[in-house]
Amino acid sequence: MTARQGEEHKLIAVDKPGMRLDLWLGDHLDLSRSQIKRLIDSGLVTVNDAVVKAGYPVQEGDHISVTIPGAPAAELRPEPIPLDIVYEDSEVAVINKQKGLVVHPGAGNWDGTLVNALLAQVDELAEGSAPDRPGIVHRLDKDTSGLMMVAKTDEAYAFLSAQLKDRLVERHYLALVQGALSNPEGCIDKPIGRHPKNRQKMAVVPSGREAQTRYQVLEVFSKHSLVRCRLLTGRTHQIRVHFASIHHPLVGDPLYGSRHNNLGAKSQVLHACFLRFQHPKGGYLEFESSPDAEFQKIVEKARQMS
Repeated sequence: MTARQGEEHKLIAVDKPGMRLDLWLGDHLDLSRSQIKRLIDSGLVTVNDAVVKAGYPVQEGDHISVTIPGAPAAELRPEPIPLDIVYEDSEVAVINKQKGLVVHPGAGNWDGTLVNALLAQVDELAEGSAPDRPGIVHRLDKDTSGLMMVAKTDEAYAFLSAQLKDRLVERHYLALVQGALSNPEGCIDKPIGRHPKNRQKMAVVPSGREAQTRYQVLEVFSKHSLVRCRLLTGRTHQIRVHFASIHHPLVGDPLYGSRHNNLGAKSQVLHACFLRFQHPKGGYLEFESSPDAEFQKIVEKARQMS
């Protein structure tokens, strides 16, 4: 299989069980041994959604994901995209990302991303985990708005990434979900991994990675609930998957619920409203962000329908 820049390859092992992962990939992708080693060492190869080493023995049925980095940072173009920088110093920046903005370049989105905006407005960015993701420590979905950390130095990137791994970064979200939640608060504790049939989706699966979402119901309407969620882990699409799994998908979510709704939502109603983390130089930073006018308008429509 030909591997191109900016592509993510999803493979299912059906042959050569027990072969080393790096050798197995060499037989299935048009990449050199050194290229494969760099991808594995950079954490860009996962097996069943877990980062593994080059010597991992491939098992029949393994789901193997290989992300080929996109355009080198030197080729990325600064773009004058409006950006809400709520905090910045010599080490870190905090961005209040608007809805509809892709975080970093990738296949089909080489321009017009948060990274392009950062290159135009921030004087320095850490190299990050891949050449096309300078400064990016964690991500928000394109249609999820709210607070994000950005690393300006490699030291800050390593420090912030370690906090995320150790679950020391506090992140809260506001979400509008379908249906009236009966419990005023709770914790959804279900493992998340790739959907067994649709590789573009995540799902609650027994073989998935641990995932926990704590929530508090702020307001209950006749057909919807406004909730505040705290991520105890940070899996892809975690809040969206978890609430869909308890039959309360996010309003407007086209992937895990339905885009069709009577509130005018065209995508998931989800906003990262709170962020707290330790600064690389000591002390803690804490930020809050209110959702945009569109989010508030949709919530008000839900309220009026009660």
